[in-house]
Amino acid sequence: MNKQYNLRAVAAKAVAQVIEHGQSLSLILPTAQHNLGDKDRALLQELCFGILRTLPLLEWYIRQLMAKPLTGKQRTVHYLLMVGIYQLIYTRIPPHAALAETVEGTVALKIPQLKGLVNGVLRQFQRQQAELQAQGEQQESNHLHPSWLANRIRQAYPDEALAILQANNLRPPMWLRVNRRHHSREEYLGLLSQEGIDAAAHPRWPDAIRLDIPCNVGRLPGFEQGWVTVQDASAQGCALLLAPRDGEDILDLCAAPGGKTTHILELAPNARVTAVDVDAQRLERVKENLQRLGQHAAVIAGDGRSPEQWSQGQTWHRILLDAPCSATGVIRRHPDIKWLRRDRDINELVALQQEILVATWPLLKPGGTLLYATCSILPEENRAQIEAFLKDHPDASLVETGDAAKPGLQCLPTPDGGDGFFYAKIIKSETSDALVSI
Repeated sequence: MNKQYNLRAVAAKAVAQVIEHGQSLSLILPTAQHNLGDKDRALLQELCFGILRTLPLLEWYIRQLMAKPLTGKQRTVHYLLMVGIYQLIYTRIPPHAALAETVEGTVALKIPQLKGLVNGVLRQFQRQQAELQAQGEQQESNHLHPSWLANRIRQAYPDEALAILQANNLRPPMWLRVNRRHHSREEYLGLLSQEGIDAAAHPRWPDAIRLDIPCNVGRLPGFEQGWVTVQDASAQGCALLLAPRDGEDILDLCAAPGGKTTHILELAPNARVTAVDVDAQRLERVKENLQRLGQHAAVIAGDGRSPEQWSQGQTWHRILLDAPCSATGVIRRHPDIKWLRRDRDINELVALQQEILVATWPLLKPGGTLLYATCSILPEENRAQIEAFLKDHPDASLVETGDAAKPGLQCLPTPDGGDGFFYAKIIKSETSDALVSI
């Protein structure tokens, strides 16, 4: 069987697993891409990510083209039709090839009797494409987001909501973090230029470089030697705001996959770092990242809600708490978030964050620093969370970020900037509760 048409079937099954069964694409794709060449891996990712970015429009097109929805064992063909329509609108694959390969996908799905239906629907879409696209874009009032999420974003950011929704639908920029133990950022920009890779420095975060065009890490000078790491610019803000120092005991809580752990050690290579995460399997990624960069940290599987089970009575000078969250700031990197999250999840996540934050606070030494961070843009998880914590903990004071009425620093996703991220830098008092300035 030809790998290409099988690829369309694999994409259809992957999207079906997300929508019908609530599975994360980041768990599905690595298995689906196993043993594929680079070109096919890239195409499979493009199809899955693209369909999940544009899902409401694709659903609307299919409703216009079919009298009744496919159900039961035939349901996967509904997603195969999405694969076909997505290729016709958003890729440079020649239409005849897109149609032929998608129709053949019914064979891989073991429903060859639906070949005619898939062929007919896709050819009908081709005939009506211009008209359908014009009508569909008028129908889509929530900018390819579920209504509950679009409404929350509009409520929280009435002036920036449209820009946020649009940024969420773009392909994300590729950001690098230069390892200052090997090169300065300026030196590494020069190395990229020698390889013909155009890039630009981030205006705020001193190790961050954005590539004009994303590329395979194999093209990056010294990647295997640890000269550089792929990490979003906003995520780099965590270790920088934490400001680790050599000789300190530092806890990275909810550490997997380890990007922030390794950044802490680049900034303070002689710090004693402990990386903790509840997911033992994801901690393997932490170990891999430490190994590539030639670093060492204690790596422990543990639940942030129950530190007494793993902390052994230790306290730390600095704690980075990258709390579990809605991930609404990284939708452009994980478009399945739009369809996996539910409105009711937000209150549950707020309660979980609060539980971890309160349980973690006793682990911080007097005079120590805790950096609370999320990749969320929702105020309930961020500023409201910190306001409530400060109210209940008189020994906690916030490092001022410029606006006392809005505790913490909220970054929003922008086309050429970092992801949506929130940071709140909190000091445990010794004798003074005065605020200091970043």
